Amino acid sequence: MTDLHSPAHAAALDAADPLPSLRGEFLIPKHRDREQTYFVGNSLGLQPRGARAHVEEVMDKWAMEAVEGHFTGQAQWMPYHELVREPLARVVGALPHEVVAMNSLTANLHLMMVSFYRPTRERPAILIEAGSFPSDRYAVASQIAFHGFDPDTDLIELQPDEPGGLISMESIERAIAQHGPRLALVLWPGVQYRTGQAFDLDRIVQLAHAQGAVCGFDLAHGVGNLELALHDSGVDFAVWCHYKYLNSGPGAVAGCFVHERHAHSDRPRFAGWWGHETSTRFCMGPQFVPTPGADGWQLSNPPILGLAPLRASLDLFDRVGMRALCEKSRRLTGYLESLIRDRLSDTLDILTPSAPEQRGCQLSLRVIGGRGLTGRPAGRALFDYLAEHGVLGDWREPDVIRISPAPLYNTHVDVLRFTEVVEHWRRG
Repeated sequence: MTDLHSPAHAAALDAADPLPSLRGEFLIPKHRDREQTYFVGNSLGLQPRGARAHVEEVMDKWAMEAVEGHFTGQAQWMPYHELVREPLARVVGALPHEVVAMNSLTANLHLMMVSFYRPTRERPAILIEAGSFPSDRYAVASQIAFHGFDPDTDLIELQPDEPGGLISMESIERAIAQHGPRLALVLWPGVQYRTGQAFDLDRIVQLAHAQGAVCGFDLAHGVGNLELALHDSGVDFAVWCHYKYLNSGPGAVAGCFVHERHAHSDRPRFAGWWGHETSTRFCMGPQFVPTPGADGWQLSNPPILGLAPLRASLDLFDRVGMRALCEKSRRLTGYLESLIRDRLSDTLDILTPSAPEQRGCQLSLRVIGGRGLTGRPAGRALFDYLAEHGVLGDWREPDVIRISPAPLYNTHVDVLRFTEVVEHWRRG
């Protein structure tokens, strides 16, 4: 019988994988005398080796051409954000004019809610999941209050109804039906950041629209992790960041989707000159005329140095394609799940759903009982032990360790290394 825990077996899985690892395209941090085993692509993706060249290209252009760099060469700065438009659309399953790289995630969420959260006395409510990422909750609550409504009554937070903090599709359906007449907006995550649960986005859009509500998604943990089809889903808008699975660096420029049916929308918006139609932007007229599509929600000219690393990452995504990448993700995460269930089921509880369609590459784990070191809870003790031994995961309060085998650079050997260190810790 095959020994799942054999290093030779893990190496053979890597050698036989239909999608060879692109690990060599990334800079892997060192831990002492070996490469770190890095499972934190869901928090900050590793640096693509090609990123430096794109950044240095901008620096050299600035040094040699200064302001003329806006208008010269293939990577001129004036239309620089257009360089990422088509590959980004391919990653999220959108039409090119439906996406734009701009601002930060929460800034984009506010801009989208200015246009798409239009509460009335009859429909003031927003539905989100309980335990949503704090920045989303802050943004939503502040928008409700800004419009003169009460977050205590008009922010509806759907509580988990399944073990481990999961939310069933049936519960989402009931909540949208129950609150439908009051709902102005359903704002849902593609992947819940703490549990790693992925949702049926198409179904959520259908349910929200059937009740007359707008639907938007926070795809911070979905973009580059799930095979998305935003255009076909019919979702009104989506926002995300690029520093996680899109490997574009700390504080990277974020992304935004606006469905093409809103391309010529007269919805109110906060306007800025970079959203003005390109043909007359430099006429400097007093009246704002929005560029059709997602570009029309831009405010200021984009940070060129911030966009440059995204070009390198999108080159890699284009080389592979999201379908092949997600297939590899399922193999890696499935292997991790099998290893845990085979030998560590008395130590680790997997919170993330087992069904591949209900997760990306992240498994959220809790330590079952166990021991503490110097009085620390067992979960935190294991997390720190892993880090001390060169295996870096991600900690989320109060007791969750997140392990995310990113298919662009993680391997089956990496996954086995995680379980080996956990076993060593357990033996004490």
